[in-house]
Amino acid sequence: MSIKAINGTASNGKNPLISLVIPVYNEEDSLPSLFGELWPVMEALKRPFEIIFVNDGSKDSSFALLYDFYLSHQQNVRLIDFNGNFGQHMAIMAAFSNVHGDYIITLDADLQNPPSEIPKLIAEMDKGHDVVGTKRANRHDPIYRKVASKIVNKVTNSITGLKINDYGCMLRGYSRRIVDIIANTGETTTFIPALGQKYAVNPTEIEVAHRERAHGTSKYSLFRLIRLNFDLMTSFSLSPLQWVTMSGMIISFLSFILVAYMFIRRFVIGSEADGLFTLMTIQFFLTGISIMSLGIIGEYIGRIYKQVQKRPRFVIKKIWEDQDEQQA
Repeated sequence: MSIKAINGTASNGKNPLISLVIPVYNEEDSLPSLFGELWPVMEALKRPFEIIFVNDGSKDSSFALLYDFYLSHQQNVRLIDFNGNFGQHMAIMAAFSNVHGDYIITLDADLQNPPSEIPKLIAEMDKGHDVVGTKRANRHDPIYRKVASKIVNKVTNSITGLKINDYGCMLRGYSRRIVDIIANTGETTTFIPALGQKYAVNPTEIEVAHRERAHGTSKYSLFRLIRLNFDLMTSFSLSPLQWVTMSGMIISFLSFILVAYMFIRRFVIGSEADGLFTLMTIQFFLTGISIMSLGIIGEYIGRIYKQVQKRPRFVIKKIWEDQDEQQA
């Protein structure tokens, strides 16, 4: 077994203390700056570490940049290459299945969360916290995204029963125990921060810096954000289904009262056309509720369908890592 000196610290090559996980999808513009900021931060920790990049089917030159960086830092860098685009959370899940460290930190490649914030998370984990959540301070995003995010965070917490103030920040820390649990869940639709919070024994949350995206655009369109929140709500709670059931019971009761009123009115006053548009409005409202209810039920059924298919959540083309480590 090989013993390597990393940053002046003797370390078992198969068990670095800190594993940094970075999913990458079409980030060719951000990667050179990421490399330049990240490496000094990791060296300054004075602890053994590994950096795991997951190329999530990038169509630009991201993989070439990652591979060059891997070749020049093979003792500390590992590279997982997907054969297609499986999404950010599946990329993190693949890394979780291959980490060696005791502390696992996730970080986006877009540099909106500066790598210089990583030591804050390490300090909290040193205190015994098994999950370190984060909240973006002075968030540099368009106002509509910030408002929508606050609404979604509150609604999601009320539905799932979790206490996460910022679901969108992926700079987070997890103990090895938490990561192993998450990696073994086998769920086809997952939301990593929520899973970590659910299984945590001693979680905490800290504020981290946030800055404008300097390169490229966000990979999360409005539609993808809506899909992600549907995944989150349906994966962690049956509340939407229960709301549908309660709404159906209330509307049925009110409809019964309306029918009784109309029946009595017909015999007391007689038939008339007054109120026709009111009845049409009520009908449109009830039709909208019915369609929405079918949609919510369909979301759950669709997730059950995907789960029973038992298709692989992601497919790894190849993993590049230090040859000495593989032979140890």
